[in-house]
Amino acid sequence: MKVVIMAGGKGTRISSIASNIPKPMIRVEGKPVLEHEIECLCAQGFTDIILTVGHLGNIIMDYFGDGSNISPVTGRTFGVHIEYFVENEPLGNAGALFQIKDRLWDDFLLLNADAMFDVDFNRFTEYHRKQGGLVTLFTHPNNHPHDSGLIIADKENVVQRWLAKEDERPRYYKNRVNAGLHVMSPEILKTDIHTSKIDLDRQLLKPLAGTGKMFVYDSPEYVKDMGTPERYGAVCDDFASGKVKQKNLYYLQKAIFLDRDGTINKYVGFLRDKDEFELIDGVAEAIRIINESGYLAIVVTNQPVIARGEVSLEGLEEIHNKMETLLGEKGAYLDAIYFCPHHPHKGYEGERVEYKIDCQCRKPRPGMLLEAAHEFHIDLAQSWMVGDGENDIQAGMRAGCHTALLGDGGKDYGQQITTSSLLEFAKTVMAGASKNETRCGGNL
Repeated sequence: MKVVIMAGGKGTRISSIASNIPKPMIRVEGKPVLEHEIECLCAQGFTDIILTVGHLGNIIMDYFGDGSNISPVTGRTFGVHIEYFVENEPLGNAGALFQIKDRLWDDFLLLNADAMFDVDFNRFTEYHRKQGGLVTLFTHPNNHPHDSGLIIADKENVVQRWLAKEDERPRYYKNRVNAGLHVMSPEILKTDIHTSKIDLDRQLLKPLAGTGKMFVYDSPEYVKDMGTPERYGAVCDDFASGKVKQKNLYYLQKAIFLDRDGTINKYVGFLRDKDEFELIDGVAEAIRIINESGYLAIVVTNQPVIARGEVSLEGLEEIHNKMETLLGEKGAYLDAIYFCPHHPHKGYEGERVEYKIDCQCRKPRPGMLLEAAHEFHIDLAQSWMVGDGENDIQAGMRAGCHTALLGDGGKDYGQQITTSSLLEFAKTVMAGASKNETRCGGNL
């Protein structure tokens, strides 16, 4: 599969870091970010690359050549084949695609050259082939969704709405942001556009929302824009700590599985309406610590209110959207949410018979944890289940996780530790985990 990397931006927001080189040549740990990208692609067999260059593009072309040049950093050839398209005048961030469409006769990857990423591209492209759409967007949660464009998709991952920063958005929404990595069919380049500059998002992709031809690929893998000095500094820190490579789903992941009611939000019995949802003090900070640690933050929650007919699936989605929105406003995010809608006991007025089953996902059974482990390549033995009840602890133990009970009642369900709150867990256990320590036994 060909890879098109757009490397023509001027990088005005980050000019204080480097104004005399193109943004893709800014160095992270002594190596240009574009070289990091090419190394990631090459290691996975993606070696046929087209670079679109503009501002100071000669610096990029001199450095990489046709891909057979020797890297001055590693002393090895880049190991890829590179062609170039030079924008002699600005064409917008998608105009170059229409100029090279005769070179794109099959599905291709379209990436930005000014982001740090380490992604399992074989997994991403295989997903695209299975879906069979024109475009698949790599999407992820981030810690600032309130000022990011949002992608709204249905349960089949078909994009329904594309909300740019300037578009009006719902009060509560899923934290799903376009990361700037795409798999595309060349069919999309048959779109009839006559402007001199072409905007990728607004003119090419956004019109596909609601057509059934564009899908999302949700992933927790590392993709971060380096467009500002602050974000560049964060990328450098993440790379030095090993977080960038660690998040690639080719490698085993570690997760903190979180119960919802009484762990993330204040317990009110059966929560039936989004207006009843309120974050526990300190939870956003706790999840922010988990995010920064490199562990995945995954909610696993029993929701028998679905089977009982007290909350619709749409109503539950609204509650979870509120949870994601409130966390996002405080710089925290969840990598995934799993819920069990089943309840085996019958006899409730208005109950939904199809959910009245004895399932494998309802805690204390470990089904939700096992499903997440399969989807995100999680090492359960290096992960934690954190909750406020016996079902949480039993589910974690059956999945083979470390377990932590929240509360101070002295109850013993076999948990490894007891801690007063999620924030205390994050400040103590996560600090130890970041140093490859495992804290077991006793109270915190």
